[in-house]
Amino acid sequence: MRLLEVIQRGASYLEARGVESPRRQVEWILAHVLGVPRLQLYLQFERDLSAAETDAVRAAVTRRGQRVPLQHVLGTTVFCGLELEVSADALIPRPETELLAEQAWTWLASAGRTRVLDWGTGTGCLAIAIAHRVPGAEVVAVDVSPAALGLARRNAARHGSGSEAVGGVRWVESDGCTALDPGETFDLVVSNPPYIPTAECDSLEPEVRDHDPRLALDGGVDGLGFYRRLARELSARLRPGGRVMLEYGEGQSAAVSDEFARAGWVECMIVRDYSGRERFLVAQRSP
Repeated sequence: MRLLEVIQRGASYLEARGVESPRRQVEWILAHVLGVPRLQLYLQFERDLSAAETDAVRAAVTRRGQRVPLQHVLGTTVFCGLELEVSADALIPRPETELLAEQAWTWLASAGRTRVLDWGTGTGCLAIAIAHRVPGAEVVAVDVSPAALGLARRNAARHGSGSEAVGGVRWVESDGCTALDPGETFDLVVSNPPYIPTAECDSLEPEVRDHDPRLALDGGVDGLGFYRRLARELSARLRPGGRVMLEYGEGQSAAVSDEFARAGWVECMIVRDYSGRERFLVAQRSP
């Protein structure tokens, strides 16, 4: 079967099953199976696929039609230019979270700071990106899920950020900061905590509802449970002049800011994402 015909048939199949951008999805699958950049496909429309290639594409397109996320179908995603393994053990990194990583490493470099806590690391995307961009950074990444930490460690090994000591990432199985030494402090805390209200979790798109872990989605009754906890607990973990940088959901800007203001934080600044939506909170430790 010719490559163009595979694209057309696959796109029709995915469109009928409610998958967004169906043609582009098939192209990414083809590029993965054939081991070529996606744009090179446009130079190979007349190429005949082997039986093995056709079968591999068909199997992948079928999984995508079952609303398995494309990243799970391919097994990886790219975050801040780094290829990371993904699985059902952790939230798939979102493109907007790259801006949180960029905010973090930019501030660390400008402030000459090195000690970072990644609270709820998941795939390890933030910890690894920061360690990759800030030579000498001491990053501690915590997660309550041992399966997520295993995934994060594998991702760190891909990019040389797997050290358990200074200059790499130290991975800690912990419910928040509970397993850390009581006196351990940081210059910066970054986190993308769960923020979906419990009642809304079951109405999410199938790719999210059925394949991202509920533990990484459910933010409690109003979606703010983890922000209240972070506002209470993080002040004692920050060094003087330290910062916390958090991602939150659409429409939660005022509520998240209020939680931190009530807890005595100062200089609560809102940062917009690439689409102009209010997406991140940057707060300074109270004196």
